[in-house]
Amino acid sequence: MEPATSSQGYLIPENGKQCEDGAEEDGLAFRQRLHQRFPKVVYALDFSWWKKPIVRRLFQGSEVRFVRKVDRVPLGATLAVWGRKAINGRLAKEVSLVHLEDGFIRSVGLGADLIRPLSWVTDSRGIYYDATQPSDLEHLLLTAAFSPALVERGARLQRRIVESGITKYNVGKAGWNRPAGSRRVILVPGQVESDASIRYAAPGIRTNIALLQTVREANPDAYVVYKPHPDVLAGLRAMGDGENGAFAWCNEVVMEVSMANMLTLVDEVHVLTSLAGFEALLRGKPVTTYGQPFYAGWGLTCDKAPIPRRTRHLTLSELVAGVLILYPTYISRTAGCFITPERALDELLAWRETAGDRLPLWRRILRPFLRLTSDNG
Repeated sequence: MEPATSSQGYLIPENGKQCEDGAEEDGLAFRQRLHQRFPKVVYALDFSWWKKPIVRRLFQGSEVRFVRKVDRVPLGATLAVWGRKAINGRLAKEVSLVHLEDGFIRSVGLGADLIRPLSWVTDSRGIYYDATQPSDLEHLLLTAAFSPALVERGARLQRRIVESGITKYNVGKAGWNRPAGSRRVILVPGQVESDASIRYAAPGIRTNIALLQTVREANPDAYVVYKPHPDVLAGLRAMGDGENGAFAWCNEVVMEVSMANMLTLVDEVHVLTSLAGFEALLRGKPVTTYGQPFYAGWGLTCDKAPIPRRTRHLTLSELVAGVLILYPTYISRTAGCFITPERALDELLAWRETAGDRLPLWRRILRPFLRLTSDNG
């Protein structure tokens, strides 16, 4: 049964809950465009049990058939895979791959804790964190004609994210005080060193401790703050090689401080490929990249590892429009249907208000098992 449309232009799925329309489109056009992106049947390879319901929501409008082996995928089919997860076996001819990943405005809580995301991305060329080849996001940023209305929408979205203190995971409740005096403060966010973005977008430095050492040696008079990745702090992912020696190369290590709070108080952010660099750009902070993240190469960052094929200079509002409006897909937590990024922010803020300060006991108990059984699909 097809969802109905209310008199206000909102989409009403079968459960009767309303979804926001597509801003510049009416509700019917927004629904049809997203429901018709993929063929009637989409195969999905080797997804973990907890992601299967979310994959079905992402491909609503298509029938999703989950398979464990590629020999179950017929000639000319569309196959969804998680990120750059290896495909074991030979694909049939003319199979079209769609790579899936979490979006950039994700949740209140960590993906490694199996917290359901509000946004995903789908990419037919590659995936945004793999700088070894073009992705749909890179192609979009190189070629899109950003209308004045879209640029203004990007600017409004950026302002609202900054004013409301939104980041990808929205974790960390502790505050942080900038050190007294006028010294330049540099934030260095840590990453999970097994992360695919380091494998595919860090051609030089590949460890947190090497990044810290490089930043310190280049900025001997700065006050350098290191913030380990929240997955590492939660015990869900392994600490990086030598990361326990971070104090030798920085002035301070911060733990349970929100990234939004840190970004408002520091002067610069230096990263490998961390999304924190993009979140710093949203807040007008100078960003130096030592890897090749998706937001580097557009004239907005100081890039230590340039990407020659990214030849276009973008404004911050254009980058935001491409990265947060055109590229991801947002799915309502309450209604399960497609929504705009603006509506996703509404839901995320409401979620944050009711989430509380502590992780539920059952999730804390589950964490050691998640560390042992973590996978990429």
